[in-house]
Amino acid sequence: MGSSQESTFSSASTAAQVNANALDLLPVYAKELIAGGAAGAFAKTAVAPLERVKILLQTRTGGFQSLGILQSLRKLWQYEGIRGFYKGNGASVLRIVPYAALHFMTYEQYRCWILNNFASSVGTGPVVDLLAGSAAGGTAVLCTYPLDLVRTKLAYQQWLDQCGLYLFLLHCFKVSNVGQLGNALGASGRQQAYNGIKDVFKTVYKEEGARSLYRGVGPTLIGILPYAGLKFYIYEDLKSRVPEDYKKSVILKLSCGALAGLFGQTLTYPLDVVRRQMQVQRKQAQSTTDGFHITGTFQGLLLIIRCQGWRQLFAGLSLNYVKVT
Repeated sequence: MGSSQESTFSSASTAAQVNANALDLLPVYAKELIAGGAAGAFAKTAVAPLERVKILLQTRTGGFQSLGILQSLRKLWQYEGIRGFYKGNGASVLRIVPYAALHFMTYEQYRCWILNNFASSVGTGPVVDLLAGSAAGGTAVLCTYPLDLVRTKLAYQQWLDQCGLYLFLLHCFKVSNVGQLGNALGASGRQQAYNGIKDVFKTVYKEEGARSLYRGVGPTLIGILPYAGLKFYIYEDLKSRVPEDYKKSVILKLSCGALAGLFGQTLTYPLDVVRRQMQVQRKQAQSTTDGFHITGTFQGLLLIIRCQGWRQLFAGLSLNYVKVT
């Protein structure tokens, strides 16, 4: 019996060693692909409730414009329960795995390419990180953007479905005070109902063509290039200032990454608001609840300032600070 147990333990140990050796044989970019994807999926799921509330604030969804973070989370819990915090998270994870993986993998590839070909022109300092980070961010966005569009539509639509049912019940019971919520929903309440990720792809493509899957990609690219570049630039610069004895400290690495992300996000956040509003508006409906239709990045910025106020450009930014950190 003892020999049988020893044999079992020996087999398990051998299998583990084989798996470890197989991972060691993978090229560096493959390891970065796996590590970046796993880290992205975990992080995205951890902050999914904040991301859901942020989208509702950015798109001026009825009932959320004047609420704070805790009040918004409480409202979601009240109407949709725990599942409401994670609606659309499936599409978000599907996107973030390839996005994070591509981002980190291509960053290293672009960095090596720049150093090998243009080191004499740009040097070997933080400028390389700025250029490589911008190129990596743009590449990751272009490859995964349709999934971001799907995530936004699902997160936005699910709440509208709840509000529509709420209005219907109030009407059935002849409650008179329904005008404010009804006006808040407006044309948005008549958005297309989707039954999942696949249905969003099929419906959007059928109604508006392949280009509609990239609606809002303009402000995304304009924002991601400086954001991704600044994020890596500041992160590498902060790391270089850390004393040698603390180079391997996880806390310091997290702090450097958080500060880099916060600075980059603050500068580019208004473009994220424009992107979200472009994603949820329909081509057929040439007006939204605020009476305008966004067709371009800078036109969208001006329209939001004029019709919704400049504060709307930073709606949900505090949530983003928590999320990015």
